[in-house]
Formats: sequence, structure tokens, C-alpha cells
Amino acid sequence: MPVFCGHTLINPDKTTEQMKILLIHQNFPGQFKHLGPALAARGDQVVALTPKVKEPTKWKGITVLPYSVKGSTTQGIHPWLADFETKVLRGTSCYDAAKALKARRFDPDVILAHHGWGESLFLKDVWPDARLGLYCELYHRSGKAETGFDPEFPSAAPESDPLRLRLKNINNRLHEEVMDAGISPTHFQAGTFPDAYQSRITTCHDGVDTDAINADPDASLALPNGKTVTCKDEVITFINRNLEPYRGYHRFMRALPDLLRRRPNAEIVLLGGDETSYGAKPPAGKTWKQIFIDEVRSQIPNKDWARVHFMGRVPYTTFLSMIQVSTVHVYLTYPFVLSWSLIEAMSAKCAIIASDTAPVREAIIGGQTGVMVDFFDQDKLIEETCALLDSPERRDFLGSNARRFARERYDLKRVCLPRQLKWVDDLAAVHPVRRPMD
Repeated sequence: MPVFCGHTLINPDKTTEQMKILLIHQNFPGQFKHLGPALAARGDQVVALTPKVKEPTKWKGITVLPYSVKGSTTQGIHPWLADFETKVLRGTSCYDAAKALKARRFDPDVILAHHGWGESLFLKDVWPDARLGLYCELYHRSGKAETGFDPEFPSAAPESDPLRLRLKNINNRLHEEVMDAGISPTHFQAGTFPDAYQSRITTCHDGVDTDAINADPDASLALPNGKTVTCKDEVITFINRNLEPYRGYHRFMRALPDLLRRRPNAEIVLLGGDETSYGAKPPAGKTWKQIFIDEVRSQIPNKDWARVHFMGRVPYTTFLSMIQVSTVHVYLTYPFVLSWSLIEAMSAKCAIIASDTAPVREAIIGGQTGVMVDFFDQDKLIEETCALLDSPERRDFLGSNARRFARERYDLKRVCLPRQLKWVDDLAAVHPVRRPMD
């Protein structure tokens, strides 16, 4: 008899029928941006619950229903408990919305959830026969390779980090009890989870549309100062959701004085917001962006600083133009969740210089699909950037290989989405896990 993820199949032909599928994501569609519409397009009845919308709506064939998160964190609560309390509040709020949905006679065959915020904690209590598939983004680990990676930002209490993170993982642990299957975008991210999860986690990237994201020799980018750059200009790009240490913003900024001096014609273009997505927040009243601007600004003459351009948050079309005009693209990150932007830059044939950190090694093969540098080696970052700027043949070689690799491993339509759909179909065919006390 066929087996999937440690569970016996109950109906191998189940996937030939229309399924009822529930999507759960606090920032819908999030990682279900492509999978949700694909499920709806093939005929499945897809419903999403999210606090992101205020009124019921339809999106790409999906019925999107709102719910509100009720309650707030208890004042004075132990800080290690505050994180879990917010997850319980989200979980109970989503539970109430799920009960209301069940009262309307919607009983999903499959629930797909990003469980990181706790919304899906109690959904098996509403629908014990549903199969629960989780987007396993990260399991929090302590140690030098994780919380101790960057000595510049040491933990305030390193001896208690294992205790704090053990509690932070309560949400992960409770979901492990009821998870029928998981999916994780990289082997690194899947590998952060304990062994008890491993047999149930499929590694499959979210995918990028490599047909839509390609090199464009006619691309142009309007800069904040009114200047327009094209592929004929020397453009060094750096992209984060937010400009912060977890994504190496401080390392890149410290390279600017020498880069600007050595490359008098280069335009430096940075994309990213002023907030904090990951890691510790900056001191009160400050942003990481401004802290590191202040650190290097006195080392950079005004005429050179005029060639540094902060784009902020931009529409996706502007992001595409940015990577298409890039001469050299720099991507740095702690050992953490891999950014979509790296794969998109590969698809656009960017010549990439990236940090030699665990998640990046899955996409960047040193000397083949990009150049790898030690995250902390500022001199090497500068030298490799300048060398690549001086070698158009090498840039073309690396960029072409990067695009080929992206199409082979991360292409949305041909590789990732078919695998995700198969993952859902296999998930629908297993005996559902019951809560331990059921």
C-alpha cells in the first residue's frame, strides 16, 4: 500500500475530485501567491481566512474572508511569554473564524497554513479530519551559527538564549503534533527543524517566474535625484525588504567609501524600507538605515555621496528594472531565510556577489553562478566587486549560468508549482493526524 510522509494513503484517487482547500496566512497571499490561484484554476474550491482584509472579496478564484485578531498582550507579562501569547490570540481568533466557516458547512479536505504567527494552532479542533499542510519557514536555534553569528550584535543574555528560543519554538512544537505534511523552500530552512519533522517536510522553493523575469538590454531605472540609468551605466545594486544587519546592510555600507573612491562612475542603488524585519530593533528613535549612513557619511565626499541612491519601497516593476540595469548585484545575509530577490536577480542574469552563508550556497555556486565572499570580509567584497565590474565577459558567464540554474531549480511554472500541486495532492491522500489526546 502506498505511503506518504509516514502515513498510509486512504484514497489514492481522491485528487481526481474537486477538493475543498482552506488557506491560512496573516499576510495573505504570502507564500501562497501562486499555489492558491493554481488550485482554484484547476477546479478546487479555495477559501482563505486572513486578518489582512476587512470585507469578503474574491481574488484569482479564491474566496477571501476576513477575521479580526481579538485581545492584546498582557502588560507586564514575562517577555518570553509575550511572543507565545500573541500567537495564542491569533490562534483563538482564527479558531472562532473557522467555527463560523464550519457553521456555513465548509469542511476543507486540506488546510494549508503558514503557522509562524499561530493562526493554525487550533484548526484541527474544528476539522479533525482535514489534512494540515504547513509552510515550514524556520525553526529557531541557538548557537554560534545562529544567534551568535554576528559578534557585532551579541545577545544581551547569551546564556539564556537556549531557554528563550525553546519557548519561542512552542508554536512550532505544538504544530508538529498535528502537522500532516510540511513544505520548506530550501534545504537549509527545512534542516533547522528537529528530526521529528524531517520525514514530513518536502523541500520545494516558492518559485519565480523566469519567463517574466529576464535580462532586458533596453531597461532603464529612474533614480530619486532625477537621473536615469541604463545597462550602459555602471550600477551596483543592493536589495533588502528592510535595510538591516540580518541582510548585511552594515557590511555593504562600510564598503561604500572605498567602492565610491575606486569606481568614480559607479551609481550605488539600494532598495529597502526603514523598518526591522528580522533580529533586534535599533535603539529607540533610530533606524538601522540611518545608523549606518551616519557611520560612513563623513568618509564620503559630497560629490561621491550624490551617487548613492536609496529607493525605499518601490512597485514590483521598478524592482525588476533595478535588477535589469544592475552591473553587479550584492546579496548578503545571515544564515537565515533565503530572499526571493536573490533568485529573481539570478533569473535576470545578474552578476552576483553573495555572502558565503548556508542558505545562499544552495543557489550560488562560487565561480559558476556567482561570486562568494565571507560575510565579514569587507576588503574581499570590495575587491571582488571591482574585479567583476572590470570583467564584462565574466559577468556574462556568471549571469548566464545564474539564469540557467534558476530556470532548472526555481522556475515557477515548470518546476516549483507542479511540485507544490503534487505535494497538496499527496497530502490530501493521507490519513489525517489526530491530536495526541484524540
